Amino acid sequence: MCCPSGGRRSPPKMRGRHCRKKRRNSMLEILYQDQALVVCVKPFRVLSTDEPGGMPDLIRQAIGQPQAKVRTVHRLDQVVGGLMVYGLTGHAASELSRQIREDQFQKEYQAVVHWRPQYDAGTYIDLLGRNEKTRKTYVAKVPGKGIQQAVLHYRLLDNRQGFSLVEIRLETGRTHQIRAQFSARGMPLAGDRKYSKYPDPPSWQIALWSSHLAFTHPETGEAMDFRLSPPATEPWTLFQNTL
Repeated sequence: MCCPSGGRRSPPKMRGRHCRKKRRNSMLEILYQDQALVVCVKPFRVLSTDEPGGMPDLIRQAIGQPQAKVRTVHRLDQVVGGLMVYGLTGHAASELSRQIREDQFQKEYQAVVHWRPQYDAGTYIDLLGRNEKTRKTYVAKVPGKGIQQAVLHYRLLDNRQGFSLVEIRLETGRTHQIRAQFSARGMPLAGDRKYSKYPDPPSWQIALWSSHLAFTHPETGEAMDFRLSPPATEPWTLFQNTL
């Protein structure tokens, strides 16, 4: 379902401090760190969960605390990159998780998709299922076991050379939701080899980027706001004057 829509929510203003750094011998970039949480840039093809070589491992290396308990509060697909926040205390992780559940935590993404959406802004509402054999998410026609509703809002930012740059805000966080919902409408993400049949160049990473996080600091109550543009690589460079 596509519902034309106008504006979007304005993000809260940032009152915290940025602390952008990259520790020697670390592939991870830290944007903000204090005793409660860390905001960092997830590289493409790195797991967001606490497994060997995953993001918590990289965070422990980057902050120089090999025994730190780094708690995952939200996830990105392994092939996707961009902004993530992790809790460094149990209370911080619990409070951030609560904000996510109660829609008080704003997450936005940017994506490059094939072709152009029907409307310049809108909402996609679908029923999504999961095929565990193929490890793919699909749009279901009727409710059933394991079928969940998925809702996202998008805004068209630019269109050129058969591709569109869109900004996306999720209401639900289903596995592969953005990839499946756009693919079901004939607009798969550029570089997405799982959900697209288009022969994109092998060098392209999937064109999906976590570009904006806004939340309330779990300890201080400060409004935290982080934005980060996608990398200057193809196909993002098609829209270098827009990003």
